[in-house]
Amino acid sequence: MQSPNRRTFLKSSAVTGAAVFAAPAVVRAQASPNERLRVAVIGLGGRGRVCHCGALRELAKDNVEIVALSDCDQRRLNATAAEQEKFSGKRPLTAADPRTLLDDKSIDAVAIATPDHWHALQTILACQAGKDVYCEKPGSHNIFEGRQMVAAARKYNRIVQHGTQCRSSPNIREGIQKLRAGVIGRIYMARAIAYKVKAGGKNQFGPTPPELNWDLWLGPAPQKPYNQLAIYRWRFLKDYGSGQTGDQGVHELDILRWGLGIDTHPVKVQAMGAMNLFHPASDEDTFTNLTFSCQYGGGEVMVTFETRDGYTNDEAGMGITYPFVDHQNVVGVIFYGTEGYMIFPDYSSYHTFLGRKRERGPSAQQAGEPMMDTPHFANWISAVRSRKREDLFAEIEQGHLSSAICHLANISATVGRTLTFDPQTERFVGDDEANQLVKPPYRAPYVVPETV
Repeated sequence: MQSPNRRTFLKSSAVTGAAVFAAPAVVRAQASPNERLRVAVIGLGGRGRVCHCGALRELAKDNVEIVALSDCDQRRLNATAAEQEKFSGKRPLTAADPRTLLDDKSIDAVAIATPDHWHALQTILACQAGKDVYCEKPGSHNIFEGRQMVAAARKYNRIVQHGTQCRSSPNIREGIQKLRAGVIGRIYMARAIAYKVKAGGKNQFGPTPPELNWDLWLGPAPQKPYNQLAIYRWRFLKDYGSGQTGDQGVHELDILRWGLGIDTHPVKVQAMGAMNLFHPASDEDTFTNLTFSCQYGGGEVMVTFETRDGYTNDEAGMGITYPFVDHQNVVGVIFYGTEGYMIFPDYSSYHTFLGRKRERGPSAQQAGEPMMDTPHFANWISAVRSRKREDLFAEIEQGHLSSAICHLANISATVGRTLTFDPQTERFVGDDEANQLVKPPYRAPYVVPETV
């Protein structure tokens, strides 16, 4: 008798989320490193179509092949399939619903680039099906989901990489090593910033385009009428994204935590936030402008983060001029030490300024602003072949810890007060309202399960 599994999920919209995960994983035996690795890409917007597919095509020389694609927008799906066929000479499998691909045992791994609210469920389903996973940042849409993703990776012994690709930059890795070796002395403060002008918008409700499966697009999110704004601005609507804090800020917060050697959650969090001040869409907006501070353990180091929808100054020289837009974005991390300070102003460089005169110290940078997607995918592929999760530069538990900071910031700003957080239980202490935001309700049958 067949246990309830993904097939029953697909056949019945009335099935409960728990039933989906009742079946044990069927794990395909991993062959030698020289065997072709067959990958499915799920979600074909900008990150999936351009960055994920682009990186995997660069790795074709290493016997990596895109064999399947999935997107609930048929136009995106067909266009990307045509691009892949032109590249490889073979048309990949295509599916509007990625769950229909998971029973294909010839697919070894999946790369997920869907909106945030789908990340956890797709990752867990893929782990259950015996697939290794590369998941875009932020890995989760809430704190509960992050822990379940880690639990699924452990339970099914899967290699799960988180898309904080700065960890695969040789220059940033060198900078972190020097930071920990004491190049700027004892660190007493670390600050992350993400100042990026983001276009606003207004809700645009209307009939669903014929090429789009809106129910699949919504997935675990609440049932709502089709909104064109959600398609291109989902990162800044609470039901689907985590705002600028989770979109850009997770990169900076990950470097901040990595540099400080912190492998736990904060114990105190405080945030103040405001919605998009230029083109407010609705009360569904995330916090576009947010200031956040947190305390870890003994609190010896002050940790702050700020995001705002606007540019003011270079912030320790971290301004980056982009040739394709008419404004400047400023993103990065500043570590303050007793002997100077260090900045990480982009995805692949670091600079130090030492002594009272702040003279230039060790640094490394590359021309332009390489995004490090291909090296990060290469690291994942290497770990998939070695079957050692410690080979990953951004293993999913590290992704959970960094993504959780973003969720903590948004929760504190939402309830409007300082919160005490228990890193062990991953719950707020004595605050029922805040704890309601740790795990939101899900829309059946798209229920993220308890996997522990």
